[in-house]
Amino acid sequence: MTTRLSIFPLAGALLFPRMQLPLHIFEPRYRAMVTDSLARDRRIGMIQPKGPGEPPPLFDIGCVGRIAEVEALPDGRFDIVLEGLAKFVIVRELDVTTPFRQVEAELEEARESEILSMAGRSSLEMEARRFAEAQGYAVDWEAVSRLDDESLVNGIAQIAPFDVASKQALLETGSLVDRAELIVQLMQFYGRHGDDAATLQ
Repeated sequence: MTTRLSIFPLAGALLFPRMQLPLHIFEPRYRAMVTDSLARDRRIGMIQPKGPGEPPPLFDIGCVGRIAEVEALPDGRFDIVLEGLAKFVIVRELDVTTPFRQVEAELEEARESEILSMAGRSSLEMEARRFAEAQGYAVDWEAVSRLDDESLVNGIAQIAPFDVASKQALLETGSLVDRAELIVQLMQFYGRHGDDAATLQ
């Protein structure tokens, strides 16, 4: 079954089912998109651009979110929070007159929440501590320890400073266990290569 989605191409911005993504909407075309979404079904498809261009080419897989919170600012901008519903695969881009792009997409069935093994969780937390210290990040590790496995893995995938291709690989990884393992590999790679890792493809 396919559905029509308004899409927001944004490099580095990942959304996962059951996760949240805060966004500040300031461009006129995306302000129009939010207004349209609020008037219809409150859904927006987050997807990464593959590269430069206007309009830029897109990756095939993204995640649709529902506007869970919205603050309309006096100058027409919006602060919104998207709540992830399901991943989607673009079937085709639609020919539309709206200033924002729209696609026909196939929604994936939402997977049940998964858990990591104790060893997998320990490895991820240990590598995350090393990575955060190397990057100079201040992290509330007590709060991190209270997160469920899905929130921990997908939260790291959302905020880690990986390049677009790495972020997309994390989004497209099917199981939570595989995504956690890929995060550990990426943190080790970025830890070794520093700024040079920005060119990873």
